[in-house]
Amino acid sequence: MYRNAKLAVIGLLFLFLFFLPVEMIPISGITIAGQRVMAIFVLATLLWVTELVPAYATSLTILGLLCITTSDSAPFMLKEGIEPEFMLSYSRIMSSLAAPVVILFMGGFFIAIAATKYKLDINMARVLLQPIGTDYSKVMLGLMGITAIFSMFMSNTATTAMMLTLLTPLLKSMDNNDLGVKGMIMSVPIAANVGGIGTPIGTPPNAIAFRYLTGEYAMGFGDWMLFAIPMAAVLIFISWVLLQKVYPTGISKIDLEIDSEFDQSRNALIVYGTTTATILLWITSSLHGINSYTVALLPVIVFSLCGIISTEDIKQINWDVLWLIAGGIALGYGLERSGLASALVHTIPFDSMGIVVVLFMLSIVAMIMATFMSNTATANLLMPIAVSIATVLSGLDAFGGLSVVVICVALSASMGMSLPISTPPNALAHATGMVGSKDFIKMGKFVSSIGVLMIFACMVALGSIGYF
Repeated sequence: MYRNAKLAVIGLLFLFLFFLPVEMIPISGITIAGQRVMAIFVLATLLWVTELVPAYATSLTILGLLCITTSDSAPFMLKEGIEPEFMLSYSRIMSSLAAPVVILFMGGFFIAIAATKYKLDINMARVLLQPIGTDYSKVMLGLMGITAIFSMFMSNTATTAMMLTLLTPLLKSMDNNDLGVKGMIMSVPIAANVGGIGTPIGTPPNAIAFRYLTGEYAMGFGDWMLFAIPMAAVLIFISWVLLQKVYPTGISKIDLEIDSEFDQSRNALIVYGTTTATILLWITSSLHGINSYTVALLPVIVFSLCGIISTEDIKQINWDVLWLIAGGIALGYGLERSGLASALVHTIPFDSMGIVVVLFMLSIVAMIMATFMSNTATANLLMPIAVSIATVLSGLDAFGGLSVVVICVALSASMGMSLPISTPPNALAHATGMVGSKDFIKMGKFVSSIGVLMIFACMVALGSIGYF
């Protein structure tokens, strides 16, 4: 009943904003289409924040409401009063479900499923972890490094689940009352969250930002990795040092045993070869001219034709994530096309604040929002507004133009990790029962703050020297 009551209040607020006379809205230049998009934006925000319904359901609701209320396929009575130049295209809204960035993420999911199915992930972990030795601090750093690498190309949720499973035999040789156990467990979600910033497919906010990096601001897969991986590596090292300070341990040695062998079957070899080829093509897109979205179709096609990914395997794809991204794309299109984003931006004198101040504000807001809600939802809500803000900032080109704004927001959204609910990796670690909310707050306040400051400083510095 309490949930239904909150849903009813949110629904009534949506209807109030939807039917409120447009002249009563204190936003200069707002249109009827803009008013309706604003009502949908508020509805989406409240549903995403409260999590009263699944996040993907909110995204699908966005698509439906935009088509019904503000598009060229809306009922005749609702079309009346909407200026033609502000009317949305229903086909453009629906195409969000198959936007290039959605295909990019789907390619990543196909690789992740195939890698798990043929134990490529576990065997890679075995190969990379076993040479590290048995020293506690070195094993932790190795575990964080492997987790971060996998998170760059796989779902950080799947990566965390896999690494926590690998961690189970290690914990058997450790005293559970030692703080080092907490430190080892906490290292996995932190590395998964941070590692995700390394590639455009590492985490949904990156993919959302990547879709804006077109035309004069176009960026290749490898170009992103050139600046993001060093930042991730530095933050991983800082987090490793902090974990040992916050969770001092008396454990010196850890028995490291991972029993697994590389699969030599035909299908496994196809997975190894296709995954390697896909990653290489992503990294070298500037050399051959095939964009990252098209390259993402390679594993989808090969794994489907060869029977590596079956009908049952396809059901494992995180369709909710894809639909969540699609909802954000549609909402961004609505905010832009209806003129609402521009009207909102012009109500605040961003152009008089200074570029550095605005960038810093956007970074902090993104991190704070992502702490309390999905980082994907944060990017979905904040990115279109950030792009509109970029259009009114004079002199932004000297700092990297639109690129520096969207990348700042995307990477900062990944720094929201101070609560168990902040990210799926945090939730998985919390589910072990060995770390509590206080542990996430204790580590998150350091890692999130340092991460946002480092991202902001690096983006401004790279933009100033003309990297973007």
